[in-house]
Amino acid sequence: MAERKVRVRFAPSPTGPLHIGGVRTALYNYLFARQQGGELIFRIEDTDSNRFVPGAEDYIIESFKWLGIQFDEGVSFGGEHGPYRQSERREIYKVYVKQLLDNGKAYIAFDTPAELDAKRAEIPNFQYDAQTRGMMRNSLTLSQEEVDSLIAAGEQYVVRFKIEPGRDVHVDDLIRGDVSINSSILDDKVLYKSADELPTYHLANIVDDHLMEVTHVIRGEEWLPSAPLHVLLYEAFGWADTMPRFAHLPLLLKPVGNGKLSKRDGDKLGFPVFPLEWHDPKSGEVSSGYREKGYLPQAVVNFLALLGWNPGNDQEIMSMEEMIKLFDLSKCSKAGAKFDYVKGIWFNHQYLLQQDEMAWTPAFDKILKENGITSTPEKEAQVVAMMKQKVVEYIDPQSKQVKKRNISFVSDLWPLTKFFFVAPETFDKEDKFIRKNWKEDTAADMKELMEVLNGVEDFSVEGQKAVVDAWAEQTGKKPWNAWRVALVGAGQGPDMYELAAFLGKEETLNRMKTAIEALG
Repeated sequence: MAERKVRVRFAPSPTGPLHIGGVRTALYNYLFARQQGGELIFRIEDTDSNRFVPGAEDYIIESFKWLGIQFDEGVSFGGEHGPYRQSERREIYKVYVKQLLDNGKAYIAFDTPAELDAKRAEIPNFQYDAQTRGMMRNSLTLSQEEVDSLIAAGEQYVVRFKIEPGRDVHVDDLIRGDVSINSSILDDKVLYKSADELPTYHLANIVDDHLMEVTHVIRGEEWLPSAPLHVLLYEAFGWADTMPRFAHLPLLLKPVGNGKLSKRDGDKLGFPVFPLEWHDPKSGEVSSGYREKGYLPQAVVNFLALLGWNPGNDQEIMSMEEMIKLFDLSKCSKAGAKFDYVKGIWFNHQYLLQQDEMAWTPAFDKILKENGITSTPEKEAQVVAMMKQKVVEYIDPQSKQVKKRNISFVSDLWPLTKFFFVAPETFDKEDKFIRKNWKEDTAADMKELMEVLNGVEDFSVEGQKAVVDAWAEQTGKKPWNAWRVALVGAGQGPDMYELAAFLGKEETLNRMKTAIEALG
């Protein structure tokens, strides 16, 4: 049989925002498809109409546009295998439900929720299977006339898959190897509900994957228990020869403690678990997103790619093209990956530093305007160039202690750069840096330095440096920290000549005069 072109799919449910674990699944599908010269399908699983959330589908599509994960066909992208929303494929599914019923691979069950609850109360660990189906109200225990009469009367029913017990079902997983489960522990899953005339996840996915010629199903570990059922369904339809290869990805785990990563973990430790900010239409709750927090999409993608996959070398910073070239499902871990959100911040720092200073300015300008400051991109880029390598203080969400880290977000700039745009108006005489560097004779030194600076015609870094360095060497004075107090009001900032050149002669002298008057 000729080798088929690789086709994979990402099929989220529009039940809310896209979790970061889903983003990683989509990313791995994308990397695999591109690495294999294949195609990626975007499908919407909306057969559970009760859980549909308005706006969720648009949110998911916008998330992938921001992340740079591109689909080849599907909802909003077009293609020859549509429709790509499962709710629009009702009539297609009915054909395959009938095929299973006609071939004795499935049966109709009329058991009401109350009858099922009663049976669960009667039999410990009850499940609907080969041992119990004979006790229930279904087409295996009722005559054809009774079945037809109940359907004609409008009684609701479900279609269940008839699983034969006692067989070892093997799943050939590209990450986990051979996974074997005995069919006796599987229940007769519901495949279709007459109430809404829609299939469940299990049937819809099998039919869609087959008709859309999907060759590989790459999904989260949580779907591994469903894989044997899906193998049996492929066989029941006679599609065993075109069954896709499975790959079940490791879970994303909590940064601290055990268990699967949740939104609560992000809320507690101050990091997002959604790609974009999400506004819940029902509760009104707003959940933070990576985009709005100031992360770069390339940094998020790079960070996520290495949560569960190892490229086989020590390289950490990789472009999308490099990841595509190196990606290999066999190098994915079987064990869950701890969600090291601190490493995610590190990635953002690395990608920020790779950007030209002008690329920082749109976000920086927005922050300045929010603080009542109007500037130009050119001036803002100068500030970025001077300050992007500095460190910022923050409160660690775990220890609650003040710590330091490199500037990792454009928003980190504001508390470190306010003095570029706003002159200090008050000076804290109890501040350690000021107390140490402003002595009784400092005002006289600053007045002398003002006279020197006033005589500098070329106020560039080089122009200042030539004159002031000569004066300092001649007089033996070291005014740098006191000068910083005057211009900044604190022990922070860039090289003093760079700062003074940015401020200009007039503003520099005005600030020095204000400091002398305030500190004496």
